[in-house]
Amino acid sequence: MHTESGFLNEEEQAEALRRFPESSLIRYEGGYPGALKKKVIFLRDEEDDFSDIVCITAAIDQRFRKITHRDVLGSLMSLQIDRHSFGDFWIEPERIVLYTSHQMAKFLCDNLLRISSLSVSFEPSEEQPVQVFHRREFEAVVSSERMDVLVACLANISRAKAVSMIREGKVQLNHRPLVKPDEVCDNDSTISIRGSGRYHFLGIVRRTRKNRIVVRFSQDIQEGERKR
Repeated sequence: MHTESGFLNEEEQAEALRRFPESSLIRYEGGYPGALKKKVIFLRDEEDDFSDIVCITAAIDQRFRKITHRDVLGSLMSLQIDRHSFGDFWIEPERIVLYTSHQMAKFLCDNLLRISSLSVSFEPSEEQPVQVFHRREFEAVVSSERMDVLVACLANISRAKAVSMIREGKVQLNHRPLVKPDEVCDNDSTISIRGSGRYHFLGIVRRTRKNRIVVRFSQDIQEGERKR
């Protein structure tokens, strides 16, 4: 029989891929191309196309009260469900989009009725919406490519605070918890900082006259967040 995991974040996917590489019998799927959270699905045979991932949406009116990703997550957590039971979700100007399993979709449609001060009504969607990101690139002047230096720069905090965040497990490098604050960041690495966001380190652009380095980053910003 086919079987599947819950929705895995990128760190969990990296570990799963190490043990279970994609093949004709192992598929990673999040409901739409480019999904961030995905299930690993173990198929019965090569002709098996099993997937129980569905999309539900709720129309919203944000003219008088804006809701955020955190508001939606808080409402989901208030239902005492596991984070692995739902995949990507995002807020568009006039609706909320959420991917989950077929069984959980019914539960959420029946019970997720309010987000912050907004009343909502989720229903299954026949389409498969894709989360749209806009990439911005920017440069920064830093003293080195050490991770504590880069985290301090990106989160706009002191270096000591950056070291503390790393030791508290709040920073990931390439979807794995960063352990050593003095680790040097390689080009094309992904840096995730809790409360700040996810960034891609593109490398050194040039050196300044004072021998500091100018580095370049990129960041993918979700459409709704960009407009806010």
